[in-house]
Amino acid sequence: MQRFALIGAGFIGTVHAQNLAAHPGIEFVGIHDVAEARAQELAARFGTRSLSAAEVFDPATVDAVFIASSTDTHAVHLRSAADAGLAVMCEKPIAPDLAEARAVVDYVTASGVPAMLDFNRRYDRDHAGLQRVVRKGGVGAVELVQMSTRGPSLPPIEYLRVSGGQMADQTVHFFDLLRWITGQEPVSVAVQGSALVDPSIAEFGDVDTSVATLTLESGAIVEIDSVRRTGYGYDERIEVMGSTGLVESRRNRTSNVAVYGAGAVTEAGLHPGWFERVQPTYALALAAFVEALEAGHPAPATLEDGLRAQAIAEAATRALRSGRTEAIEY
Repeated sequence: MQRFALIGAGFIGTVHAQNLAAHPGIEFVGIHDVAEARAQELAARFGTRSLSAAEVFDPATVDAVFIASSTDTHAVHLRSAADAGLAVMCEKPIAPDLAEARAVVDYVTASGVPAMLDFNRRYDRDHAGLQRVVRKGGVGAVELVQMSTRGPSLPPIEYLRVSGGQMADQTVHFFDLLRWITGQEPVSVAVQGSALVDPSIAEFGDVDTSVATLTLESGAIVEIDSVRRTGYGYDERIEVMGSTGLVESRRNRTSNVAVYGAGAVTEAGLHPGWFERVQPTYALALAAFVEALEAGHPAPATLEDGLRAQAIAEAATRALRSGRTEAIEY
């Protein structure tokens, strides 16, 4: 049994608490949150206890920590886990600033503790199927990649102000998927974007609708469109065209049932929100980390993967603001 402690009792912490409690190979030791009452309430729901800041990093009772606290605390918690010799799984990003993220990755890597970033979309069934086809050469050499990440509704402005921008908050998942699917590093990026849903977003340098065009090492071209508000549900898809064929991870509908009537076909629509679409991937990502710990294998999505996705996001943010194609500096 892997003894896990959770840091963070907010929305995403609640998601992870449920998965930690349900995993048969995990002893869910407890939950720490700066709001102790919130940690106590969540702990009671899942049959564990509230932990102090010291208890959550105690190697006598904890083997691994899951960091699901606010973004600005990830770096300090990662360092604390490394100091305690504990395995660690962490929500993205590693740190709000790329330079700080690099320093944290170096620190954790030097400690030798197993560490994984929760890029859960790698565990989407259809995206994983597409990745296997591409990496086995099923469509030949990759030539063109098209990806869509379109949210159903605009997050609160208060959240967007501190989110790091659309590239770092939303599109970063697809920067990671791109590297994972193709096995290549993007070398440059250009971005066009607009604040169409709420023009006030532009006041703090962000956009809600954008298209990023990236060039891979091989010269292959990638297009990623990101939208904060669709009006028709959560829309996510990936298409890879190669020299010998094409593979697609299609939009997911809530049902595959279609009703045929006189002159019309009625079919199910998309999921109402992003969480409904990706919820199963969180448990699968956790299970992959536990499996890696038990087998002594490297984490399937490393902090270095997170650092590289963050470097792409930072270059994309520069490109959005400069209007120029920017080189990606890893």
